[in-house]
Amino acid sequence: MKTLYIECKMGAAGDMLSAALLDICENRDEILEKLNEAGIPGVTYELVTSEKCGITGKHLEVRVNGEEEISDDVGHHHHEHGHSHDNEHHHSHRSLHDIEHIIESLKIEESIKKDILNVYKLIAEAESTVHGEPVSEIHFHEVGSMDAIADITATCLIMNEIGPASVIASPIHVGSGHVKCAHGILPVPAPATAILLKGIPSYSADIDGELCTPTGAALIKYFAKSFGPQPIMSVDKIGYGMGKKDFAKANCVRVMLGNEDDEALTDTITELICNLDDMTPEAIGFATERLMEEGALDVFTTSIFMKKNRPGTMLTVLCREDKKEELVKKIFKYTTTIGIREHISNRYVLHREEKTITTPDGEIRVKEVSGYGVKREKKEYEDLARIARDMDAGLM
Repeated sequence: MKTLYIECKMGAAGDMLSAALLDICENRDEILEKLNEAGIPGVTYELVTSEKCGITGKHLEVRVNGEEEISDDVGHHHHEHGHSHDNEHHHSHRSLHDIEHIIESLKIEESIKKDILNVYKLIAEAESTVHGEPVSEIHFHEVGSMDAIADITATCLIMNEIGPASVIASPIHVGSGHVKCAHGILPVPAPATAILLKGIPSYSADIDGELCTPTGAALIKYFAKSFGPQPIMSVDKIGYGMGKKDFAKANCVRVMLGNEDDEALTDTITELICNLDDMTPEAIGFATERLMEEGALDVFTTSIFMKKNRPGTMLTVLCREDKKEELVKKIFKYTTTIGIREHISNRYVLHREEKTITTPDGEIRVKEVSGYGVKREKKEYEDLARIARDMDAGLM
């Protein structure tokens, strides 16, 4: 499976992301041509080589009417929180409607226009929450400027060119300190960025400045389907998108494109374990039943000998990480234990699919499993048992 991994150890901004993605494309010149011919008013793109902390990467230079936006504040980036130099002050407060109008007029595929608009809608919803105004009333300051439109368009278009089956991002470093914007001085992450990052793993560390901009946050939120460490993948291409500013750490977004081994399906699972020496078999049976109903993946018991030579039972509950808190409460509720141990286990799993076959005796569900050089199928016990009962026969 073609997987794109986006590393945001120095945050994310629209121009860094688009430059990193362009860095892994073979047909860079063609893509630049498409971008330059897209018809964003006054905008031209140029891909330049940039170096940070000894690493060479790319910077996507966006010029508006011949001038590049320059950052002049503590911000990370030149477009979200800089002053507008693009000679369009009468336009610098665009509404979503104005932006829709610009996007509609672009000479690019409809599906890409839809992506660009969806990214803007995410930003508009965040701004609307911050300012307590309906989306239709929101006026974009920095993110409505032409070069922000240019960064979002570039990222959406290049993403469409790459066409990964899966996009995964690392937790996002937001930076720290304060940032200047149209409304005054705000804490990092800026309020709209903070809202866009809801539900996404992010952290603030030792760099003073705004590392993740609203545009960067919206693009990652829109394209990444999951977040975490780099999965097991064989990497074919690596791209570096460089920011404008210099920090002690290389100011870049790194992207990796490669293949995740579909065969090697792995995941993690939480094991919750407790020892019981004062419950009746009925009570344990009831607890097991209830815990399965509460969303455990599996519940099983093991006979053990405990202190004072008492025979006891070890109860093991397997569950997904997000069900853990809930199941801990339920184990305390349905058992007499006063302590639960937790293990996080890595699992190797086979790919599972269920199909239904029609037989003269009725429909039978069949589980197919594959991976790691194995392929086998098994008929569902419940269905076979139902047919055996109907025919008053033994199990087939």
